[in-house]
Parts: sequence; structure tokens; C-alpha cells
Amino acid sequence: MNKEHSRYLVENFPKLYQGYGGDPRETLMAFGFECGDGWFDLLKELSEKIENHDVVASQVKEKYGTLRFYLMGGATDEVWDLIDEAEEESGKICEECGQPGKLIDGGWLSVRCEACGD
Repeated sequence: MNKEHSRYLVENFPKLYQGYGGDPRETLMAFGFECGDGWFDLLKELSEKIENHDVVASQVKEKYGTLRFYLMGGATDEVWDLIDEAEEESGKICEECGQPGKLIDGGWLSVRCEACGD
């Protein structure tokens, strides 16, 4: 994810992303948001919903073509349900541009719209 989008998420949801840019021996958020800019709105919406819960993101990335959002802390069933919904929704959103997309297998699974292609 680009620096502008990353900065927005970290500045607007500081509790959730407190590990961003930290020590990689303590959090994988040290490596930033490991996904494309097309999922920015999806991450923004999810962050708004879970920021006030007692959780901290430990890693945010693409895996097997869709979003994976890992936490530290005592997440409630409500938080896990919200994360599950976002991860499922990412399978319909182009990771590159944010337009409707579909999961494709071009040797590497990814979600792409027709314009962003394989």
C-alpha cells in the first residue's frame, strides 16, 4: 500500500496500528500494509469499526489472493465477524484499483478487475 494510504490509516487509527513501523521482532506491522491500494477503502471501513475495541493489528496482508487481518489482544466474536466479512469482501474487490474484481489464478492468486487484468 502506498505511503499516503498507510499514513492515513496509522494517523486515524493509532491504537489499532500502534505497531506500524515498529520492531519486526515484536510485530509484523513493522513491514507495513502488505497489500495493494485497491483495498484501502475496505481497510478504512474495517478500522473504523474495530478501532475502539481492545485489539492491535499484528499483520495486514494479502494471502491466497484475499485480505488477511491478524490481531493481538482479546478480540470479541463481533470483531472476528467484522474481520471475516472484510476478508470475504476483499475477494470481490480489485487489490490494485478498488473496482469490482474476481479471484484469478495466473500462477499466483489475486483479485483483479478486467482493466487491471491478470
